[in-house]
Amino acid sequence: MQAKEVEALITALVEPILADTEMTLVDVEYVREKDWYLRIFIDKPEGVEIDDCQLVSEKLTAVLDEKDPIPDKYFLEVSSPGIDRPLKKDHDFEAAYGTKVDIMFYAPWEGLKSLVGVLESHDDDAVWVRKIIKGKEFKTPDRIERKLISVIRPHIDF
Repeated sequence: MQAKEVEALITALVEPILADTEMTLVDVEYVREKDWYLRIFIDKPEGVEIDDCQLVSEKLTAVLDEKDPIPDKYFLEVSSPGIDRPLKKDHDFEAAYGTKVDIMFYAPWEGLKSLVGVLESHDDDAVWVRKIIKGKEFKTPDRIERKLISVIRPHIDF
């Protein structure tokens, strides 16, 4: 079974578990590092606590034990996505409109390997960002094709 297929299947199994809670599913990752990891990222308005992770982990484990849909041996991890979680879904992007984001590229874009900018909008093919270079914010947003971007995440000022 392909990783994307496992992720889609697990998404379908997790959403009913979260249905009557304040929690939302942020992302599912099925990745091979040294071993296989099934990572479930959840969130809720007041922040995720360890008890939330334990609840989801226990309920999902029961479903996975019953259905046994994944042939590989894997480790299950349930956690908060963290404050610097990548923007992946439409609602992630929409929630970040008007805020600073960090963008990393697969290959340099306009001579930049990464940039900080203010996210204006997005669609399936591109994002529109007002660049911030050396503290100067540009007035006109640039269109950047999403296929050029390796990751977009909220910018954190220290």
